[in-house]
Amino acid sequence: MFDGVATVLERAEDVAELVARADAAHRAVGRAQLELLRAIGHLDWSGAWEGAEVSSCAHWVQLRYGISAWKAQRWVSAARALQILPVVSEALETGELGVDKAVELTRFATPGTEAGLVGWAQVVSAGAIRHRGDVEIRRERGEAAPQERDRSVSWWYEDEGRRFGLQASLPAADGAVVVQALERGAVQGPVLPTEADHPEPQQVRWADALVAICSGTVAADPDADRATVVLHAPLACLGEDPEEAPAADGPGGAVVPAATVQRLVCSGRVRVAVEDLSGDALYLGRTSRTPTAHQVRLVRRRDRGCVFPGCGTNRYTQVHHVRWWRHGGRTDLDNLALVCSLHHRLVHEHGWRLTREAGRVRWFTPDGVRYRAGPGPP
Repeated sequence: MFDGVATVLERAEDVAELVARADAAHRAVGRAQLELLRAIGHLDWSGAWEGAEVSSCAHWVQLRYGISAWKAQRWVSAARALQILPVVSEALETGELGVDKAVELTRFATPGTEAGLVGWAQVVSAGAIRHRGDVEIRRERGEAAPQERDRSVSWWYEDEGRRFGLQASLPAADGAVVVQALERGAVQGPVLPTEADHPEPQQVRWADALVAICSGTVAADPDADRATVVLHAPLACLGEDPEEAPAADGPGGAVVPAATVQRLVCSGRVRVAVEDLSGDALYLGRTSRTPTAHQVRLVRRRDRGCVFPGCGTNRYTQVHHVRWWRHGGRTDLDNLALVCSLHHRLVHEHGWRLTREAGRVRWFTPDGVRYRAGPGPP
């Protein structure tokens, strides 16, 4: 009888010891996480993350520590907020709040409200804190009464069809949605190495995000006719030398460079009217040699996202022939790769190339150098 009681007491002591170890580890994790967020805050403030071919500090954190873009953005935002939230910082450091609760709390806590919010956050779930954060943010955005009238969008072509102009006048609330979509697309989208040569790289990213969003809408259209871009292309546009090939006429009178035509023909739903140099039609309805729906599903399941190093996005992705089919490439799984619309442009308009050997995809710059993105390993 006494032996049984002793065994129970020993087990209780073992459990208490395990709980104490878990609690100590939890506090250590909180201290380490706070130190990490403070370091991220200094990196963000100082700009030390720049120069690694990343678009933002959040993108740097995503690549460096192998986390999702959503979580990286949350960490950077929390790192900024914690600089003026000492009570939340202390709660994270002492283990009173886990990192998920602390990060969500920084979305709406202020120096005047954080003390009360920490006590509330200890007794509710992280999901409840996230929901309240969503509500608070929506309330802040709705404080300014939107001007619902007088909204318009107009566009035009200039420079003999080579340039496209777009102008919009929207209520502030609607404009905020557009800005959020463009900024999110710019952050989540991949970084093109060619951006470094542009005087305003952020504007380039916003423009690319706009085109990517529109491309995704067109590609998802179930109506095959509406989702098809019609190009009136000379035969030379499909030739071997894109620099010597003349441009094609696109929708609305746009002049499309030959390299762009080749990219669209590579994977898009394009109907091409092919002409000889005299402008006489040779034949109509020539479509690209696209993979079957089953092959597309297999490629998406295998690659899981864009195969460009450091990208991985699964938004606005297209199936690309590693060896172009017009150069003899086959529409087989081992010759197909999933790339996003921005990195697809690198191949067709900027001279980059990729290979797939034994299942591994490698990218090469126009001068033949193997490309690796992002910072080095920790």
